[in-house]
Amino acid sequence: MKFKYNATSLRLYFAAVSLSLIYISCTTKRAEPFSFIQLCDTQLGMGGYEHDIATFKQAVSQINELNHDFVVICGDLVNDAADSSYVEFKDIMKELKTPCYVAAGNHDVGNIPNDSTLRFYRNTIGKDYYDFKHKNNAFVVINTQLLKVDVENESEKHYNWFKNKLESHKKEQHSVFVIGHYPLFTETPNEEEHYFNLPVDKRKEILELFKNNNVAAYLSGHTHKLTINNYENIQLVSGEATSKNLDDRPLGFRQWEVSGDTIEHKFVHLKPINQIQQ
Repeated sequence: MKFKYNATSLRLYFAAVSLSLIYISCTTKRAEPFSFIQLCDTQLGMGGYEHDIATFKQAVSQINELNHDFVVICGDLVNDAADSSYVEFKDIMKELKTPCYVAAGNHDVGNIPNDSTLRFYRNTIGKDYYDFKHKNNAFVVINTQLLKVDVENESEKHYNWFKNKLESHKKEQHSVFVIGHYPLFTETPNEEEHYFNLPVDKRKEILELFKNNNVAAYLSGHTHKLTINNYENIQLVSGEATSKNLDDRPLGFRQWEVSGDTIEHKFVHLKPINQIQQ
């Protein structure tokens, strides 16, 4: 069968195609490329207090030279949570030229958080769990100590908030990055619980939440070792520290590049710092 087109029908056809393309463009969320920095365990006092101040300052100096949108710090801001160490930490962090979002670590709120340690952190640093959006991507910052142990009046509230946030961002068609301190696991999803991971049952729940709610990556610290895993195409990365590493890797941080469905990260080592007391 042969179809005959006149000028009018062709004009109507191309007009319909154009309107369809405009509609698709308006209803599909197109995430712009962006870059961000992952810092882990600045932990002032872990590798020697003056040493860690110097390395944190060096990291900030190098980060300010890079093309990036913001910085996340994956917990253990200081080694001993005190007014003086937090003052030092915040003074250095303020030198960053882009926004900085921090997660709470076990050295910040305690291995077993309580009303006092949580109140001190919240009054001194800010919220210990929250979310923010960037270029049609969602970032959910969690307090992994409330997942590691059951804290009365805190853990259940935190978990319900976390679950609801992930489900909400899925409905909004956001790709999600989760920021915390403890890795979910270090080698295999079914490994036994130990100091560097989360409890098995809670870990399984969280991995299922990740899989069902568009989580693209989970960034953490705590291990003071480079730990990279993949679960159902979800990247799980605990990066190098700026205070002290336990795997002989150089001190440094990770730069993440996000462009559409492509998510990559690379290591940036700290430049040598002379005359630092170890």
